[in-house]
Amino acid sequence: MTDLKMLSELERKVLWLSTWMIHNANHVRDNGDGLKVGGHQASSASLATIITALYFHALRPEDRVAVKPHASPIFHSIQYLLGNQDRARMENFRGYKGVQSYPSRTKDIDDVDFSTGSVGLGVAQTLFSSLVQDYVQAKGWKPGMPEGKMVALVGDAEMDEGNIFEALLEGWKHGLRNTWWVVDYNRQSLDAVVREGLWARFEAIFRNFGWDVVVLKHGKLQQAAFAEPGGEKLRDWIDACPNQLYSALTFQGGAAWRKRLMDEIGDQGDVTRLIEARSDDELAALMGNLGGHDLPTLIEAFEAAREHDRPVCFIAYTVKGFGLPLAGHKDNHAGLMTPKQVEALRQSMNVRVGHEWEKFEGLHVPEEQVTSFLQKVPFAAKGRRRFTAAEVAVPAKLEFSAQPAMSTQQGFGFVMHEISKGDSELAERIVTTSPDVTVSTNLGAWVNRRGLFSKETMADLFKAERIPSTYNWSFSPKGQHMELGIAEMNLFIMLSALGLSHSIFGERLLPVGTLYDPFIERGLDALNYACYQDARFMIVATPSGVTLAPEGGAHQSIATPLIGMAQDGLASFEPAFVDELAVMMRWAFEYMQRSGEADPDELTWLRDATGGSVYLRLSTRSVEQINREMTPELERDIINGGYWLRKPGPNAQLVVAYTGALAPEAIEAIGLMGEDRRDIGLLAITSADRLNAGWTAAQRAREGELVHATSHVERLLADVPSHCGLVTVIDGHPATLGWLGSVHGHRTRSLGVEHFGQTGSIADLYRHYGIDAQGIVRAAAALTPGRPIRNLRAV
Repeated sequence: MTDLKMLSELERKVLWLSTWMIHNANHVRDNGDGLKVGGHQASSASLATIITALYFHALRPEDRVAVKPHASPIFHSIQYLLGNQDRARMENFRGYKGVQSYPSRTKDIDDVDFSTGSVGLGVAQTLFSSLVQDYVQAKGWKPGMPEGKMVALVGDAEMDEGNIFEALLEGWKHGLRNTWWVVDYNRQSLDAVVREGLWARFEAIFRNFGWDVVVLKHGKLQQAAFAEPGGEKLRDWIDACPNQLYSALTFQGGAAWRKRLMDEIGDQGDVTRLIEARSDDELAALMGNLGGHDLPTLIEAFEAAREHDRPVCFIAYTVKGFGLPLAGHKDNHAGLMTPKQVEALRQSMNVRVGHEWEKFEGLHVPEEQVTSFLQKVPFAAKGRRRFTAAEVAVPAKLEFSAQPAMSTQQGFGFVMHEISKGDSELAERIVTTSPDVTVSTNLGAWVNRRGLFSKETMADLFKAERIPSTYNWSFSPKGQHMELGIAEMNLFIMLSALGLSHSIFGERLLPVGTLYDPFIERGLDALNYACYQDARFMIVATPSGVTLAPEGGAHQSIATPLIGMAQDGLASFEPAFVDELAVMMRWAFEYMQRSGEADPDELTWLRDATGGSVYLRLSTRSVEQINREMTPELERDIINGGYWLRKPGPNAQLVVAYTGALAPEAIEAIGLMGEDRRDIGLLAITSADRLNAGWTAAQRAREGELVHATSHVERLLADVPSHCGLVTVIDGHPATLGWLGSVHGHRTRSLGVEHFGQTGSIADLYRHYGIDAQGIVRAAAALTPGRPIRNLRAV
């Protein structure tokens, strides 16, 4: 039986704690610089009733929630009452090591299911997590595992985010289930009041995608008033009232409500008696009794939705700042209550001075009853809900069908094909996904063998009709590829959901997502979000750079190597040869599963024990392969970021450092200069990201008095003479490798691509950007003056 009195008391309590938390950070705690700390008292307040009904009644341990960004204080207050958050961190809200501005899986200690990133991303995450739950269920790994609801608490202004609607379409394609989105429809955004009739647009959109829509507009007080004589006119007035007017009257209070209602619908009869029968305070309570602030209405709605697995959108009418003096004011989004207002709230909440943080202060229910109730809350009945999963064994070597010449993209397909042929645990746990570029990123052979995932079996009609086709696109619950539409935001949020399966559902998945390298930038916000919450996955981005010459500038990537270097939680590689790629992929499948301590490795000074995600930047350019033995030492150097393809001699005047598809040009340039420049070195950079990160970490360690700290790149360049010049070359922005000269003070010329390309042949574009062999030779000639280089052609 629902204890409405207890829930109502807890609602008041979380409203107080969240409001005080923000006030303490801005007006009580010494923040050192006097600047506003911020927080969102009004945005939190509008969700207080909804989140109370969910966390203290409706949710079960298997359910997962993405909290509206600005409701962080309400979430942390609830976790504090449940024993998952401590007072010290609450007192340090938005401070160093305190509770985060927005809930974070990795930085908060309480039970955060999905981190809050940019608005909209957490919402879409719940949809894709529901699809992942279906995938895990279909595999039968945990018979009897209960299915949870994936719940998003959504601000109505948040619904402007386009990625939400991209996700809706993908959910419809995959038969979305067990997903609840609760829209906090307070009709206010950051700067304004939401447009009239927006809820009707939301309702139509969701119904068109197969969702149930539950509109929670009127609470029980209002419903009872509507049943009184004259109540229908009151309902009609409320339903027709413009958003701005409703917000303004809410802020002004009962007397303003009375005057407006009497002026507009007072009839000296039933309606007038209905209004006059209530005091100003009672009238204000009636008009503020919207569905999103009425516990019985919310509980009924959530319990009804629990009975089926269809996706549900709850449009819950609320008042921004409900229960606070800021309620309804259009400027309340980032507004802060004054100390005087907080003092008045304290008194109304029966909270004594000096007892603001006490869990049971001000409650009208005995402490032992509250404690007993909290111990029995269904959502928290099984304690913390972070799962772990055993690591999947990775073979010592990944095989591929070697060819004399091939591209790294082709090699990726060969490696995946070899994995797909076996029945290893690795093959079973890999799940691939791609935004409609499966074939053109060389995943076709994998999909042919492992199939596409669907909850229901669907035959390939081309095969059924005996139409010859290279690919067998059959769908079934056994499939291991999740095909997406052309939306990179969806790809990265799907990878985020798949890459958290071990923690959310207790089942290890090894997600591999492929896309065109230039279009990483289309999903960059979602990629950052996925890394922020420590999801584990492999991105295979191909083709890359101006090497995709005939496609022109729109399909040629320039900045992606810098993205790979700058993105936290993502180890970035760019191989030139397929044997390097196989080593990287083998390491990546292992690295994606690590969860060790954050102490750096004293060889590389990288925090490899913590694990992370991996980005492979590949090319469609066919390159002559090197016939060599892959020794443990070479494997180590490939993973650490670079190795000498030709080690410089003691009298070296020049080193050429290259990355990826430009290996042939670098090798050719070395040959052209060999007669004129002694002891030239050729340095293969397999990961500018890891070289740079290790170097930075080693410098930081030395500044901390660990004088022995030496990074891999420092060791690589240690024996290069000080007078030697470095020429770096990459099919990407030259800054990717431009820092190499700073390691030991060598003069450096960095070649690369800084402007959008155009269509043409590879030779045309390489020559245009000066990254062909002759361009490297010219740069070397300018960098190392002396005898002219005889093989330098004039341009």
